[in-house]
Amino acid sequence: MPDVTMPTTEAELADFVKTARVSGTPIEVCGFRSKREAGRPANCAALVSTARLGGIVFYEPSELVVRARAGTPLHELEATLARKNQELAFEPTDLSRIYGKDSMAASLGSVAAMNISGPRRILKGAARDYLLGLRAINGEGETINAGGRVMKNVTGVDLTRGLCGSWGTLAVITELTFKVLPKAPETRTVFFVGLADEAAVGVMSAAMGTPYEVSGTIHLHGALVARLADPEIAPAKTALTALRLEGSPQSLAHRVERLRRLLSPFGESYELDHERSRYLWADVRSLAFLSAQFDRPLWRISVAPSKAAPVVRALSAFLDVRAAYEWSGGQLWLELPPSADASVTDVRRVLAEYDADSMLMRAPRSVRSGIEIFHPQPVAKMNLVRALKKSFDPAGILNPGRMYAGV
Repeated sequence: MPDVTMPTTEAELADFVKTARVSGTPIEVCGFRSKREAGRPANCAALVSTARLGGIVFYEPSELVVRARAGTPLHELEATLARKNQELAFEPTDLSRIYGKDSMAASLGSVAAMNISGPRRILKGAARDYLLGLRAINGEGETINAGGRVMKNVTGVDLTRGLCGSWGTLAVITELTFKVLPKAPETRTVFFVGLADEAAVGVMSAAMGTPYEVSGTIHLHGALVARLADPEIAPAKTALTALRLEGSPQSLAHRVERLRRLLSPFGESYELDHERSRYLWADVRSLAFLSAQFDRPLWRISVAPSKAAPVVRALSAFLDVRAAYEWSGGQLWLELPPSADASVTDVRRVLAEYDADSMLMRAPRSVRSGIEIFHPQPVAKMNLVRALKKSFDPAGILNPGRMYAGV
């Protein structure tokens, strides 16, 4: 691994990128390196970290806005917001479970770079929906300053949203401004046990179609339930389907009662109080239900909820699949047996029949080096990806090949 350069100012970072641009030196971009094993392996001669570009620039609780540098630890920002009873509404998922890293090592910059969104995305939206503005250094060492401090309609190209989810391949993010929201005072969970996958998707989809503001849905196969911390639910090792509701105690009592009555045709439901709900959804957010075995491939599938169960059933015909249905089935987490190619041919052959998108979230470096991590795109889309890369990073020095080979 090359030596790590850790600039302490944006100007130092810009100078570093300019020097690399002149010499044609490819740069691996990272924060605290907690997600270094995500995406395609980067074989770069230089490594630059934003870990020392940290700290909250400003926080205005009354305006529901916070601006912080990219190297700010996520847990520190969340603690600051919590003291004012506020939070990042998109509830970024903690990926430390699947990458074997310290959960405290995630940086705010990585959240934007990967557009990381958690269970509440199904109701509140994704990380990019709350990103008001950012500063970044492009591949020529130039400063980009996009967006502002308020939500507004955008005329022309929205650079803020465009850079969110670009994995450091277009620019190195240095500062971010997010809209924040008040935390809900209480949480309740309605859950079912033993539902088949199709019925579980039906329950989750029906719940999301009600006016009761369900803020999280998950369906877990029994083998995954056993990894949860709840001492009453985990030992049963039976399929679990959970629905989260948040709000005031008075509102929750009414909404939970009405939701359970509406969903009664699907079978008997149960309820978790605030404390047990809090721990359950902390497990969901931290992906505690997934294996920590790094040699076990983990796929994340985006698919229409109505097609989620058929996708799992089709793959289960010839693979040992353990599945979690998040966002009412719109996002699948699939654990597969170890193999030399992460079963990529079989997975994408099946997905082609259901118009689904895929990303190999975890596999050994030797596996990830030889296959496309992100779902292959049509020629027209890849031409657009290459055009964006050339516009922001003409020399192709920022995280080359991290998302797609040759880009």
